[in-house]
Amino acid sequence: MRTLEVKEGSIEGILEDLLKRSPNNYTEYEATVKEILDDVKEKKDEAVFAYTKKFDKADISAANVEVTEAEIAEAYKEVDESLIEIIRKSLKNIRSFHEKQRQNSWFDAQPNGTLLGQKVTPLNKVGVYVPGGKAVYPSSVLMNIVPAKVANVSNIFMCTPPDSSGKVCATTLVAAREAGVDRVFKCGGAQAIAAMAYGTESIPKVDKIVGPGNIFVALAKKAVYGHVSIDSIAGPSEIMVIADESANAHYVAADLLSQAEHDELASAILVTTSKEIAGQVEREIDEYLKVLSRSEIIKKSLDNYGYILIAKDLDEAVEIANEIASEHLEIVTRDPFYVMTKIKNAGAIFLGEYSSEPLGDYFAGPNHVLPTNGTAKFFSPLSVDDFIKKSSVIYYSSEALEPVSKDIIAFAESEQLTAHANSIRVRFEQQ
Repeated sequence: MRTLEVKEGSIEGILEDLLKRSPNNYTEYEATVKEILDDVKEKKDEAVFAYTKKFDKADISAANVEVTEAEIAEAYKEVDESLIEIIRKSLKNIRSFHEKQRQNSWFDAQPNGTLLGQKVTPLNKVGVYVPGGKAVYPSSVLMNIVPAKVANVSNIFMCTPPDSSGKVCATTLVAAREAGVDRVFKCGGAQAIAAMAYGTESIPKVDKIVGPGNIFVALAKKAVYGHVSIDSIAGPSEIMVIADESANAHYVAADLLSQAEHDELASAILVTTSKEIAGQVEREIDEYLKVLSRSEIIKKSLDNYGYILIAKDLDEAVEIANEIASEHLEIVTRDPFYVMTKIKNAGAIFLGEYSSEPLGDYFAGPNHVLPTNGTAKFFSPLSVDDFIKKSSVIYYSSEALEPVSKDIIAFAESEQLTAHANSIRVRFEQQ
């Protein structure tokens, strides 16, 4: 982990370093992804099953590609009842938070004969991608399905890779059923994204694809955008902690490592106004690395993308946070609520020493699908809004249109769109 005193130009260098992790920079895989997408688009099920055999070593066909009720029942037997109860508690919090995001249609009628409004309609079909293999995260299953369910999406389908025996991870199936998924398909990788984007004989085409995945999944989602909508092209995980001299270094170090353990590309950054805290955190990290199970991954993450930045004051710390726009931002200062008011760019903000990042990952309720790689400057967390669309509603009576008709005609003619002008003019021609 590199310790730097903030100087002019140093943040630009860090930003450039962090942006190297973006999926947009892995162009060497694009040709492979395109080949898979084109193959599935043309050959549909045949291609999906062939790639599943190639990559997942599983014999999948039209007869067994969809998870059955019997398989879901078996999954419930395999998952410890105590974990199922924890999933249900988490689910309750996630649902409660997202229910507050619901939007309703509205209409504004005026005495002059006009009615304007906005009609809110849920998407019809949504596809949720869930990774398999070593990356099994039932928490992400909840975070992707629940807001779609709250938005009243009619059909929520899930694709996830099977193991070599053709089974889907039991905890994934339990989380999906608890959250309200409608159908689950044994299909992973770029071929799953293609199947949901274009449709096959067995897997329906959807309107939007959400959910995390590896670089092939990320590039596939980028490539099919336009055929369908997507949530985002997620990059590696990241955390930033703003700390002053009042922070508990033991806690801060633990929180930084909670994200560094994801993979070698994860980023963990401490911005502190205290050189003493900087030194204490560095020593605490060394001690944690002696006992944590994923210490090798953490070391590589910290060596590549870990920083301790010493700022002259909290204003400079906030400036750095807004420039980097981290996925997760913890504020551990004497008055975290005041500092929070100055934050403009962050995926999720955690206030105080007892609001550590894993609280948001698993239990609090706000969505943990967050913008990465600086995109918090213009993107938001996954929400109910991602699963609805809005239509404008316009009604004018003859009495309301006539007084403004000349203005509309003049505006259209100024743009040399005479057919536009004529569409208004004919309604008031003398018969």
